[in-house]
Amino acid sequence: MDSQEIIKELKANASEKYRENVIRMGIPAENSIGVATSVVRSFAKKVGKSQELAFELWDTKYHEARMLAVLLMDPKITTEVEADRLIRDVMSWDLCDHLCKNLFLKMKRRDTFITEWMQEPQLYKKRAAFVLIAASVIHDKKLENDRMDGYLELIMRYADDERDHVKKAASSALKEIGKKDFHYNEKALLLANEWVEKGNKVQRWIGKDALRELETMIKAEGRGRLITANTRMGKEIVRK
Repeated sequence: MDSQEIIKELKANASEKYRENVIRMGIPAENSIGVATSVVRSFAKKVGKSQELAFELWDTKYHEARMLAVLLMDPKITTEVEADRLIRDVMSWDLCDHLCKNLFLKMKRRDTFITEWMQEPQLYKKRAAFVLIAASVIHDKKLENDRMDGYLELIMRYADDERDHVKKAASSALKEIGKKDFHYNEKALLLANEWVEKGNKVQRWIGKDALRELETMIKAEGRGRLITANTRMGKEIVRK
């Protein structure tokens, strides 16, 4: 299938309900088709990896076509210049996070993106930096403590952006660090409490938001990371 055939198929699977949801996230109506993520993922499995087709779909500017394009891209051959172009085109938090978790996370330059984008004023570049920290802490089983400490330092230095899509991602990054083990839970708790007591408005918000989970962490048998006692599994462990 070429890009135009895929767009035609996506439109055939469109729903006004999903289209309205996409528009509410800030995507212009003319760039919204209205297709469920499950449909997009099924197309990706059917089509397979293709860098050329992915960028053709990306260039249509349709939100759902771009979600599909990310799944068709190969992180081994996607360049830093291409990654920068992609994140600059982003207009919604879901596409930002989708790019981070399905493409940027798997690229060798991941940490470069984190350190460089963290300092950028562009909304979704900065969000992407925090999303990549959270995703790295969750998925990179070989992550060493010095890199964890580096991520924590970046959060300390740059988590002062009042924009919702950035501060929520910063809070998520801090929480994921605090879920790694009890050592990093203590480090994350110390920072969160310090911000609640002495931080600026944004830091206090992040600190309070993070504490709601970080203060309830427990260890579940068979799981590498900590979980919150407020989950169903957590409540069962506490009862025992």
